[in-house]
Amino acid sequence: MSAALSARETCQLLRDVALGIRTLHRLDETDWAVAYGAAMTVGTDGWIITFHNQENRRFHCERCESPDGRTYLFDSSQRYGTDPIELLSTWEHNKLAEILAGV
Repeated sequence: MSAALSARETCQLLRDVALGIRTLHRLDETDWAVAYGAAMTVGTDGWIITFHNQENRRFHCERCESPDGRTYLFDSSQRYGTDPIELLSTWEHNKLAEILAGV
């Protein structure tokens, strides 16, 4: 079994998306704009990422799988700084939210 994917590694992937280095494509049909509480799965360059949508443009990364099979899994009991979304700057977070809304 391969090592877990860290929150920091996952954050870097999300930062690359926000900066336009990587492009996301949809892997499911969830209507992200209206389905609060829903999950949306996207992919980029062999990575598979599932986001969980909450109210007011809030969301978290539920799961992220790297091309080599390592996986990050969200755990609400983890301490601050272990959610990759929390590690993004405000600008990166807002840009990622815009990208997800348009995917």
